[in-house]
Amino acid sequence: MKKLVVLGILMTIAGVALAQPQKKTFTAKAGGRRPAPTPPPIRKENTEGVLPRAVRGGNPFQMLNPKAPPQYGKAEDSVVLDPDTGKWKGIKLFTINF
Repeated sequence: MKKLVVLGILMTIAGVALAQPQKKTFTAKAGGRRPAPTPPPIRKENTEGVLPRAVRGGNPFQMLNPKAPPQYGKAEDSVVLDPDTGKWKGIKLFTINF
């Protein structure tokens, strides 16, 4: 019985002494990961109305000019229309779009 215990202890010591440590290397394959797709651009003009348009337009006096170039927009974009009569009901001063 003593021989088996001694033999077991010797085998354990030999196994620990001769064991080689495992090398842990972390490598990644080149090109194995795709880059994340770019998100769609955020719309800069998420506000509408007379005030934001005057600030963005550069020349707010062109909003009063009936013969202004198309880059300054149309008057219909800043007016609230009554759905029943089709007449104007008010002016959109500041509108936030979600």
